[in-house]
Amino acid sequence: MPAGLSRLDVLESEAVHLIREVVAERDRPALLFSGGKDSAVLLKLAEKAFAPAPIPFPVLHVDTGHNFEEVLDFRDRRAAELGVRLVVASVQESIDAGRTTEPEGLTSRNRLQTASLLEAIAEHRFDALFGGARRDEERARAKERMLSFRDTFGQWDPRNQRPELWNLYNGLIHPGENVRAFPLSNWTERDVWTYIDHEDVELPSLYFAHNRKVFERDGMLLADNPFLLRGADEQLVERSVRFRTVGDMTCTGAVESTAATVSEVIAEIAATRISERGQTRADDRTSAAAMEDRKREGYF
Repeated sequence: MPAGLSRLDVLESEAVHLIREVVAERDRPALLFSGGKDSAVLLKLAEKAFAPAPIPFPVLHVDTGHNFEEVLDFRDRRAAELGVRLVVASVQESIDAGRTTEPEGLTSRNRLQTASLLEAIAEHRFDALFGGARRDEERARAKERMLSFRDTFGQWDPRNQRPELWNLYNGLIHPGENVRAFPLSNWTERDVWTYIDHEDVELPSLYFAHNRKVFERDGMLLADNPFLLRGADEQLVERSVRFRTVGDMTCTGAVESTAATVSEVIAEIAATRISERGQTRADDRTSAAAMEDRKREGYF
């Protein structure tokens, strides 16, 4: 680590460098912005990368139609405050148009996001997407490079990746290919929250302790919502909870918590040994290969 620089300084510098490199090499980048904590930090880094100029690319959200209203409100407001164009790729619109099919009995639409994402890339001719994925989240994401290449079908081959020596990035692609850039690759969940504290990054209220009606399923506390049918033994209870990650309501669990401030969340994270996806994402807990399968098909 360079003398005089903290770990957070180094991580920020690395992320800003990657963002600038991709913008310099690609023609039509966009930033994946769901309104979650990682994408909120990514948006802050993009602000810093080009300040005092505005962010020179749009933000893209793949909306399952089952998202938390608080997160969607935050997404829309932040995009408006920054004056960036918000592109929403709707899974519901893809289903209605017959471009993708929702299997009977399916609850989580996370896997259906792939088709909507690839449609948005084709429609807007995006050749690079910034994502907030981190290597500490789960095993498939740990296989990613900072620049991850997708072929003309949007698919990822983890065995065919370019070397990244001394932070030298090769963003050249063939027509029809796409680059996924992950500036937060080397960050941990605690790093993200420490940066949120240091930079006063605003987040949706769901990340902090609040009273909410939840029910337990497979060891997870799921929020009461109109997209999930509860069984007779799945009784609603009101608990003080917060969300470590925010996504599709049907598969995103809460954790019991009294952490109402950033510093309290950081202290809570320091005591856990389970990643947020491993603890609170039902679709990632069902199969060790679930995320890698989705990524090979073109997922984030």
